[in-house]
Amino acid sequence: MTPLYLLRHAKATDREKWTEPDHLRPLTKAGWRQAEALVDLYADQEFTRLLSSPYVRCVQTLEPLAKARGLPVETADELAEGSPLEATWELMHAVATDGPAPLCTHGDIVQHVLEDLQRRSVPLDGPFELRKGSTWVLELSDAEITRGRYIPPP
Repeated sequence: MTPLYLLRHAKATDREKWTEPDHLRPLTKAGWRQAEALVDLYADQEFTRLLSSPYVRCVQTLEPLAKARGLPVETADELAEGSPLEATWELMHAVATDGPAPLCTHGDIVQHVLEDLQRRSVPLDGPFELRKGSTWVLELSDAEITRGRYIPPP
């Protein structure tokens, strides 16, 4: 079984108040605290890679973990806001062949993945929540997701 950690980015600057392009919107101080807390939250989990949407808030969410693990944050357009579900699935299956990894993305991506898993009758343990900084641990066996488990934000 290989776990993938589908992580919604930590708290970011308010979308309505941000005047620059949305992909540049950074984490807030509370978001940085959430990002730093991921280091302890995932202390017992080995990761082979760290993947993120190219949006600043997603990359920043993984930066403390990257520093602690000595791994780079790789960006993937398949995790960007508005990406097609099929592209996200292809990326997730490709990444799973390399071993456990967090994939930091946006609420819409997490929602589409979870809705697709529900349609497939995959057991999902925990509330159907998309809170910023939360994680869905997706267990893969033979390239198929067999279960999902919710971890609330730190």
